[in-house]
Amino acid sequence: MKILTSFKILLLCITLLFSSALSLVAQTQVQSCNRTVTFDTPPTKAISNDVNLTEMMLVLGLSDRMVGYTGISGWNKLDPEMREGVKELPELSEKYPSKEVLVGADADFFFAGWNYGMKVGGEVTPETLEPFGIKVYELTESCTHIMKKDKASIEDMYNDLLNLGRIFGEEERAANIILEYRTELLEETKGLDVSNPVRVFVYDSGEDTPFTAGLYAMPTALIEAAGGTNIMNDFQKSWGTVTWEAVIDRNPEVIVIVNYGSVTAAQKRDFMMSNPAFASIDAVKNDRFVTLEYVEATPGPRNINAVKTLINAFKEN
Repeated sequence: MKILTSFKILLLCITLLFSSALSLVAQTQVQSCNRTVTFDTPPTKAISNDVNLTEMMLVLGLSDRMVGYTGISGWNKLDPEMREGVKELPELSEKYPSKEVLVGADADFFFAGWNYGMKVGGEVTPETLEPFGIKVYELTESCTHIMKKDKASIEDMYNDLLNLGRIFGEEERAANIILEYRTELLEETKGLDVSNPVRVFVYDSGEDTPFTAGLYAMPTALIEAAGGTNIMNDFQKSWGTVTWEAVIDRNPEVIVIVNYGSVTAAQKRDFMMSNPAFASIDAVKNDRFVTLEYVEATPGPRNINAVKTLINAFKEN
């Protein structure tokens, strides 16, 4: 009898160990900024914030794993292509979502970033959502707001796609998409002369002071891939405010306008063309402006097309 009992106990221990091993194998871990996030199973009630992050979800075919999106229409960033992609999904909040919105949607996953749906010290963070069973994956470009990281790179976007693929069990699809993007970018930039990079200023918004892209923002990487240099690449931020004096002094040859919000790209160009203070800037003198949509200028699937647009603009005489 004692031998039989011991055998049962041994069998139970083996079963528990085997179950634990299977559980560990089934788990997926990804690095999200300075956190390691573990997923026992792929999320089924995901929410994404902002147009570029939502497009990453869509390109991976994850709309059927989503319960909605946030932070798009509040800034007039929903173009016809995106409208088609999200037509079956509700927008749960026009701008940044509250914790109540995410919890109320019964979400189990939130794809956002710092200043892309979350604010440092705000009410919606990985820590505040954890008690409600909502796991957060942070946009790689945005990690600069909470930790040290290298300057912005197109690799940041690839990293996010691959991690989303791992999280949702679509790693092969993600890898194939990234390979396609790499091949396309390599083809577009083959033979590109980068010995004398074009001086470029990114004009996002603002008239009194310009809001622009610094070293840690995606446009810096896009500009460099296209054979240019961001005149604000010593600005140790992702996005932020600089002075017009600095812009005039650095004399950009091309101005990239980020198009979104209530002020159109045409209005931004008119402001610069009509202001006497900017008359000495080469880009203004030669009327060399190029427009990138917000969804192209921020990390996401349209970054490759953005590089193509910039290459063509930089080639113009």
